Amino acid sequence: MKTKSNNFYILAITLIATLGGLLFGYDTAVISGAEQSLEIYLIDSLGLSSLLHGFTVSSALIGCIIGGLISGFFSNNLGRKNSLILAAVLFLLSALGSSYPELLFFEAGEPTIGLLVMFNIYRVLGGIGVGLASAISPTYIGEIAPQEIRGKLVSFYQFAIIFGMLIVYFVNWGISSGQTTEWINDVGWRFMFASEAIPALLFFSLLFFVPETPRFLALKNKEEEAFTILSKINGSKVKAKEVLSEIKVSLSKQDTNSSGKLFSFGKTVVVVGILLSVFQQFVGINVALYYAPRIFESMGAGQNASMIQTVVMGVVNVVFTIVAIRTVDNWGRKPLLMFGSIGMAIGMFGVATLANFNIIGIGTLIFIIFYTASYMMSWGPITWVLLSEIFPNKIRGQAMAIAVAAQWAANFFISSTYPSMMEFSGALTYGFYGLMSAISVIFVWKMVPETKGKSLEELENLWGNRKNKEEKLRNVSNI
Repeated sequence: MKTKSNNFYILAITLIATLGGLLFGYDTAVISGAEQSLEIYLIDSLGLSSLLHGFTVSSALIGCIIGGLISGFFSNNLGRKNSLILAAVLFLLSALGSSYPELLFFEAGEPTIGLLVMFNIYRVLGGIGVGLASAISPTYIGEIAPQEIRGKLVSFYQFAIIFGMLIVYFVNWGISSGQTTEWINDVGWRFMFASEAIPALLFFSLLFFVPETPRFLALKNKEEEAFTILSKINGSKVKAKEVLSEIKVSLSKQDTNSSGKLFSFGKTVVVVGILLSVFQQFVGINVALYYAPRIFESMGAGQNASMIQTVVMGVVNVVFTIVAIRTVDNWGRKPLLMFGSIGMAIGMFGVATLANFNIIGIGTLIFIIFYTASYMMSWGPITWVLLSEIFPNKIRGQAMAIAVAAQWAANFFISSTYPSMMEFSGALTYGFYGLMSAISVIFVWKMVPETKGKSLEELENLWGNRKNKEEKLRNVSNI
């Protein structure tokens, strides 16, 4: 039985780690309030094309892909904790640099091509921070959390992303409220970017008070330190010895039976991780999040009405993420994903059907809200839970890096193709997202293991057994 102080300690270090998710949401959404001012200051004043404006708005995504790809290297060499500190530094540099890109090299009020390049460099740095945090924060929480509440704790990460987006919407509104358009275009947008420095500095400072994960320490042969942390987490030295013993057995098996390379436990585990990430984006959620006001305006709502409907969606996102947090360790991962996929398919096929008949109204809004609610109680948080659980200890860093990079690449593809797809056919666009949702049900049913209540080491044995079966089948087929 865990003590209250033990529970408080686990929750405290989890909440600190989830600040990486809050900054993930904050950094990706802060551009929404500043993009029109940036267009005037850095694009229109230089006579540049809308293509460059689009690139400037989305340049952070390039950094996200880079950050995801390099996260494995830093996670395995610097450790989970120090890699998060690096991400916090990048968030801070991006916030300050994006707010005043003229620093050192340029004159304020005199836009140049060089200044535009420098601004995008700062945004890419922030994106690298997002990519690192999106891979390492869930990994950190998953490696720290006791198995019986691991799903709930990792789900807090998705809640933090949504909450970060919600905070920055209110921050941007607060900065611009009551101000003239001229002031916003001259100064206000700078305050929007600079505001991110506050949570970034908080994240950076608090990380010095959290421990490194016991599994990383054991991987680096620092067993005494790992035991000390496990004792504090589990509230019992007996339980700590038991968990540390499982970790050591796991690592000894890896040394004997695997090379520590990406496919040491077979290709299936890596493919499942990549497909979880890709499906999380291909079902179209970021279209609903990024383009929500435009979607509602295209349905006939005025600008004010579309913003109200977007706020309603924001509330739905928060409420149903909480539903996932409360149910993931009771219902399991697979049931939530499958029910969520079915709900998303119903929502998107409903929108597609109405779009096909040019029916725009409350019905469309209901289907979109049903879709987002289904996503937020399933694929939103549960993908992060599974990615933090399914990869074996020795390849977790590099496998997570590949999966997260695939996620950001899929995000970029879906978000960037949405406008042109809508020009071709709204019905087919939403129908495509519905089809992806339907296919994801089959994927989860056939390929994704249930991880509820299992230790990370037990899950590792599952992939080792699958690999052995695959090798036996190959040998039989070759005879």
